[in-house]
Amino acid sequence: MRQIVLDTETTGINPKLGNRVIEIGCVELHNRMLTGNNYHVYINPERESEEGALNVHGLTTEFLSDKPKFHEIVEDLRAYVAGAEVIIHNAPFDLGFLNHEFKRLNLPDFSDHVGKVIDTLVQAKELHPGKRNSLDALCDRYGVSNSHRKLHGALLDAELLADVYLAMTRGQNSLGMDVEEEVSAGGASLEHVALADIIVVPASEAELAAHEDTLNGLDKAVKGNCIWRAISAPQGS
Repeated sequence: MRQIVLDTETTGINPKLGNRVIEIGCVELHNRMLTGNNYHVYINPERESEEGALNVHGLTTEFLSDKPKFHEIVEDLRAYVAGAEVIIHNAPFDLGFLNHEFKRLNLPDFSDHVGKVIDTLVQAKELHPGKRNSLDALCDRYGVSNSHRKLHGALLDAELLADVYLAMTRGQNSLGMDVEEEVSAGGASLEHVALADIIVVPASEAELAAHEDTLNGLDKAVKGNCIWRAISAPQGS
């Protein structure tokens, strides 16, 4: 199964207001393994970035001025994503921009070129309702290091999202499959070792007396039997 983890950077938040894609980063997975066959390109949007967007990605008009325009990279992009399952965090945002760019060139939507789209934000909200599910929050939750992420970058964010997606969906693999993969990778087999006998140290008379005093105090506070006595009393007593 071929999957593409994708992220974009843009000049603003709304393509209908003339904002454009300025960076695309893609990471390829095959059978849930990183292949290293990544796709990354900066794009000259032929306009300036809005201040808020520039603060997020830091890609200046000067830096982008000598980069290819979208129509110059679209065929490479189409070939790269063709038929793949595409994984995006907050997919409507990126798809809105990519579909808009494709329509400008009278091409079928970007969505029509891929097999399926998985939105990891939707997945994360289902797994962690009521919690923060930004990419940074998911990195913290799943132990993915993002300390080197000072500004947003499409390729870096796609790489982080790939690690998060694999961690978030790890339960899809059976335990047997995981063990077989580790053994085949050259891991040494561990010897079965019997568990040691469990040693039970009973409470001393002084400790039992102190415990009884505590229960008596709780009984007095609730003017009856405290919950500890109720749950520890023998059935039928």
